[in-house]
Amino acid sequence: MATIDHLIVAATSLDEGIAWCERHLGIRPLPGGVHTRYGTHNHLLRLNSVAHPKAYLEIIAIDPSAEYSSDARRRRWFDLDSPLLQEQLRLEGPQLIHWVASVPVISQAAEDWRQLGIEVGPSIEASRASQAGMLRWSITVRDDGQRPFAGVVPTLIEWGDLHPSESLNRSPITLVSLSLQHPEPLKIRDALALIGIDDVMVSAGPAALLADFMLEDGSIACIRHVDLM
Repeated sequence: MATIDHLIVAATSLDEGIAWCERHLGIRPLPGGVHTRYGTHNHLLRLNSVAHPKAYLEIIAIDPSAEYSSDARRRRWFDLDSPLLQEQLRLEGPQLIHWVASVPVISQAAEDWRQLGIEVGPSIEASRASQAGMLRWSITVRDDGQRPFAGVVPTLIEWGDLHPSESLNRSPITLVSLSLQHPEPLKIRDALALIGIDDVMVSAGPAALLADFMLEDGSIACIRHVDLM
């Protein structure tokens, strides 16, 4: 069955994303790596979750040192080439823009969703080096780089032998809940039910994501993002 794999916080720069994490969650994320294929880089923070034991938070930004040329046929993932999203990040700071669900067989999950009218894109092979070794995974990415349903429907991922959480320190940050909002809540509920995720709440309204985290001192940090795209 599927699980929440990770939540994605985008920033105009990795330094800004790191500072956001320290300010809102009280902890500094660890260096992740670079994604040569999409010209991005990241930092990661492992999350505590009984239901989703490998869940983590990803801080991602465009890598200014990457040799990457975006065009209509080659867009960065997660809408990072969108001028509207970049302007939103510039004006409002780092934001929770998306999430990723881990599935055992990505081709089957993607096809099941196509039958519902949800197109998450083809499955591509990706990899990057990590402290634990080479990470390899398959991930759905639309050719236009857009997040499905404005980021409310998750990207699908199928990991190889290693998972990035295995090389991350256990953190005092607990993922309490993830809630979604969209004008088509029934379709999203059906999609999540098909892959076996039943603890993510979905309600009607403008596209939005809301994550609650319990911090080390027991307080709750509510991170909300309303998509303007």
